[in-house]
Amino acid sequence: MSKRIFVKILTDPDVDLRKCVVGLACAAQAINDGHRLDIFFASNGVKLLQTRYLESINGILNLPEGMSTKLMTTVIEGAENIYCSTGSQEANGIRPDNAEGILLDGWKEWMTWSGPPGVIELSINSDTQLVY
Repeated sequence: MSKRIFVKILTDPDVDLRKCVVGLACAAQAINDGHRLDIFFASNGVKLLQTRYLESINGILNLPEGMSTKLMTTVIEGAENIYCSTGSQEANGIRPDNAEGILLDGWKEWMTWSGPPGVIELSINSDTQLVY
């Protein structure tokens, strides 16, 4: 039976990168298992949406080559909704008008900029919530 899973990643990857990767892995697994996934990147978890940052993860954690990118690709291609915190992105110097070349390719097509209203909406609509 398919469930609607809401994953929220808000941990600063500079503080606990492994926790962030576990969150991405669980999100990808939910998709691979046939569940409906909504994901919200908030606080410094938004760093995972930066191309250079995501690509650096494998070396830092000694993961198999391309693993972090593969997990994120699964999420991007399979999630029903991908949200990021507008305020958290701005705190990291990123806004919609300067995000090109910093955020992952195609972000305009698959990502919604939001804040607390998006978190509440995705929470209310979920069957299960995972927070990393």
